Amino acid sequence: MSTKEEVLEEVLVETDTQKENENEIVLYNDEVNTFDHVIDTLIAACEHTPEQAEQCSIIVHYKGKCTVKTGPYKDLEPRCTKLLDAGLSAEIV
Repeated sequence: MSTKEEVLEEVLVETDTQKENENEIVLYNDEVNTFDHVIDTLIAACEHTPEQAEQCSIIVHYKGKCTVKTGPYKDLEPRCTKLLDAGLSAEIV
């Protein structure tokens, strides 16, 4: 039978392992792309809702960057490629 401490330790280890496998796509501001283009691209590449895409574009504009998607690298790589192919500045971190 497991004690509460053992169960808690298992949960913490599992949570840490999940976070280690998470990467982020960071989108950076530029002076070239319009808000509409960024929003449309986030909807297409990252499956954002229009509201999410709009909020991310505003954050990028004012803060210089924004995490637009998190997940395993293999899921993020094609999404980041779509952003780059659309002329946006992004990277996986």
